[in-house]
Amino acid sequence: MSSSTTLYGGAAGRRVTVRDLIAAKERGERWPMITAYDAMTARVFDQAGIPVLLVGDSAAMVVYGYDSTLPVTVDDLLPLTAAVVRGSARALVVADLPFGSYQGSPQQALETASRFMKEAGAHAVKLEGGRRVLPQVELLISAGIPVMAHLGLTPQSVNVLGGYRVQGRGQSGDELMSDAKDLERAGAFSVVLECVPAELAERVTTSIAIPTIGIGAGPATDAQVLVWQDLMGLTQRPARFVKQYADLATEMDRAVRAYAADVVSGAFPEAVHTYG
Repeated sequence: MSSSTTLYGGAAGRRVTVRDLIAAKERGERWPMITAYDAMTARVFDQAGIPVLLVGDSAAMVVYGYDSTLPVTVDDLLPLTAAVVRGSARALVVADLPFGSYQGSPQQALETASRFMKEAGAHAVKLEGGRRVLPQVELLISAGIPVMAHLGLTPQSVNVLGGYRVQGRGQSGDELMSDAKDLERAGAFSVVLECVPAELAERVTTSIAIPTIGIGAGPATDAQVLVWQDLMGLTQRPARFVKQYADLATEMDRAVRAYAADVVSGAFPEAVHTYG
């Protein structure tokens, strides 16, 4: 990518920082973010030049097999975050704060975020919500913990929102705009906009100085994020906003069937796979 000598850490190979991301917006450079949950895939994405890896609470579904993000815990996500940090060398690693780990109070948020920074080595944390979490954001920033915000469809609030639905239409769009500006003032270094109308996402993007990261928010945001299993074709029923760039499910099925057939027939292992 042409921006590899700027946003992606430069020739020295240093980690991407939040200042790099804000500077990229100032230059009009778009950038990709992708989820990661283990060291091996983190290394692949890092070497491909992805500047930000998100250890999302989506691990609840794609790693642990739940049907929503709500059941995953801090203790579930800490080892995944540590693995992604160990597997990467240049990407900024952002850890999701799971449901119930920060909503109670700013002090609870600080205690949770501190664990991700100290025990897992995360470089930033992400939390969901607008004005109701401003005290949490302000305390985390004052403690030296970078915060990525998340507006629009906030999956941890799916039961209040009435399901996985587009957010920000009508008057709620003005509220989302206000929340984005408040989060910027509170010190957040970026804001995820999930499942909001493209026109609203564009207005938010042009109204704040920190980067916006879209997922189902149209093409005008400063960055885009996808769950890696979605873009690689492992998800059976991907959302409308997902573009699949590979079909790993089919390829994995083919490989596993071929392996099984070779074992049954005795074709594997061959002499080349055997020690004398």
